[in-house]
Amino acid sequence: MRDFVEKGSIVRRIWADPDLILLVFAGSAAEFALNRAVDWLFFTGKIPDDPIGRFFSTVAYAQKIVFAEENEAQVIIRRINAIHAGVERAREQTIPDWAYRDVLYMLVDYSRRAFELLHRPLTGGEKTELYATFRRLGEMMHIPGLPTEYAEWQTDRRRHLERDLEHTVYTKDLYNRYRQHLGEWRYRLLLDVQALVVPHRVRRLLNLSAENPLSYLIWSYSIVNGLGLQTLARRALLPPEQREAVERLNRNQIA
Repeated sequence: MRDFVEKGSIVRRIWADPDLILLVFAGSAAEFALNRAVDWLFFTGKIPDDPIGRFFSTVAYAQKIVFAEENEAQVIIRRINAIHAGVERAREQTIPDWAYRDVLYMLVDYSRRAFELLHRPLTGGEKTELYATFRRLGEMMHIPGLPTEYAEWQTDRRRHLERDLEHTVYTKDLYNRYRQHLGEWRYRLLLDVQALVVPHRVRRLLNLSAENPLSYLIWSYSIVNGLGLQTLARRALLPPEQREAVERLNRNQIA
């Protein structure tokens, strides 16, 4: 059976690495707190009650699709569509198409930003492959209006960032939940990580400073990586209840 994403793909390399997935999580947690559709997260109460766990669950779903065979990926996507449809029925409203695109665009953009922050710039071909993979996922989820090419997506991404983000009471509430679940020093570390990975508009709306001590430590990542110290670093940075969940995201052996 054909894999949803071919072995050796840059997409599999990114989504096999827990360090990169943590950066995708951090960036998405920042941006979605600003999204005009963030009220949908509060409707069921699941994300506000357990924001860290629910966001990890979301990225775990994305990873399962990346490493699934084609037919298995279709089953997972149908399950996601059914969950969304159930929430829409309960609220008697429809999640806007632009909100679905926003979430898909986060996965594309933060995949690139995470890899480039810790490793190197993606090539043009790798960017094209990254977007094409998530565009196919979006089409299987029946998300309309997706740009055809990477360059068109970049333009639409900028448009979405300008139009769909605002600082609201939901933003403040969600960040208070982050602080409660992470504890003070881990919360401060999350803010520093977010400042390094998010686009300028997100950073400005959240008043995050990219000039923080963490920016001077990024250069040492290759040393930490070479010495195999990532697991120790994750243990220090993550709440105990999330450590095993993150370690299960490690798929470097099959990328």
